[in-house]
Amino acid sequence: LRFRRAAGTAQARRCGRMEEEEEGGGGRRAAGSPAAPARFVRCLYAVGFLDLFGVSMVVPLMSHHIKSLGASHTVAGIIGSLYGVMQLFSSTFVGCWSDIVGRRYSLLACILLSALGYFLLGNSTTVFLFALSRVPVGVFKHTLSISKALLSDLVSERDRPLVMGRFNAASGVGFILGPVVGGYLAEFEGGFYQTSFICASIFLLNGGLVWMLPWSQENSSNRDHYQDKGTNSFSAKSHHDLHLKSTTSRAVTNNGFFQSPWIQVATVLKKIKGIACSNLWDIFLVRFLLSVAILLYYSNFTLALEERFGVKPLFAGYLLSYSSALGVLAGCLLGPITRLYGHNTYRLLLHSSTFTCMLVLLYASALNIWMVILSSTFLAFSTTVGRTCIIDLELTVGGNEASGTLLGVGQSVTSVGRIIAPLLSGIAQEFSPCGPPGLAVGLALLAIVIMNANKQKYRSHGSVKLKNR
Repeated sequence: LRFRRAAGTAQARRCGRMEEEEEGGGGRRAAGSPAAPARFVRCLYAVGFLDLFGVSMVVPLMSHHIKSLGASHTVAGIIGSLYGVMQLFSSTFVGCWSDIVGRRYSLLACILLSALGYFLLGNSTTVFLFALSRVPVGVFKHTLSISKALLSDLVSERDRPLVMGRFNAASGVGFILGPVVGGYLAEFEGGFYQTSFICASIFLLNGGLVWMLPWSQENSSNRDHYQDKGTNSFSAKSHHDLHLKSTTSRAVTNNGFFQSPWIQVATVLKKIKGIACSNLWDIFLVRFLLSVAILLYYSNFTLALEERFGVKPLFAGYLLSYSSALGVLAGCLLGPITRLYGHNTYRLLLHSSTFTCMLVLLYASALNIWMVILSSTFLAFSTTVGRTCIIDLELTVGGNEASGTLLGVGQSVTSVGRIIAPLLSGIAQEFSPCGPPGLAVGLALLAIVIMNANKQKYRSHGSVKLKNR
């Protein structure tokens, strides 16, 4: 009997140790499982860096090149406007298309077709070829939006502002370094053509990087991500509905690329109709108002500094570069800032927008150049934080299942702002050099009023989802 008891006790101890090892192994597996998505996210940071590095090499040289081909200022302006119009109408469709066919195929298609556009740009010896080269880029250069949608698929809502901020910081570094390299290459004979080919090669390198990403790990991360969201939802019924919808969404995504083009177009139009019938208009209106306000601030920045303080354009360029570098730093600091706010995106957006409004007002009423430098320093932080928070708020209220569509619509809203802002700036500048920033203050105040009027919906953290419509 004593022998049986001792054997039973030993067996119980062995079972206990096995359970502890299993739990420990599960814990180690649970702790180690985010390693693969983390590598995936870091690769996407590299994709964002290379994307804007290649683009910013070429864009500052394009106006000089098209004039060297014999184009007038009017023709150059028309071609630039057509590019903006193509971006305006294509961003929503491409973002929605990425929800249907999947991020991998849509991102690869956009990267390779953008590479084709820059390759044609490197062969543009006439104005017609120059205009033709802008078509594939204008329609498909939405690689950053799809990358952000992919990041939204990979990470939780709690970590999304931090990851988006770092992605914007990596892209910002590329945007800072690209013009330096492009300007150096432009000094050589045929420098523009060489720079365009290098840009196309960078996009091909990006395509290879995207192709080699561990997409099987991304799919498993998506499953865990949706299950975690279901675990933390409001009710058991919502758990089941969310799991069912996410499973259906993944099934459609996996097979969407092989559907007929007509089915894909019909699905895109259906999703866009869902956006149009949703109650997200206030968020997009806030994004539009804040975008126009910031564009008005920068629209006549160099000219206004020269007229108000006698500052040379070179100093204004240095000041803009300084602000861009601070914006990159702000993107890296988004993690501590969001933790300080308890991951409350709405409150952080409200405070950053209020701070932006005050800083633009300080710039408009500045009495000397030091006040301008002070406002530019802190404005770089507030605009970076606000830009990331408005995207996070769109995805939180709209739902992750339509992240590509939401980001595409948001990009279209910003494109409308880019079209309207120069017109408003020109009208306001007829009255005073401080007219554009003064108008920007009014628009930012209106955005703050709209956010305050709808704060209850924002605080619900996505209780009303686009996917439920």
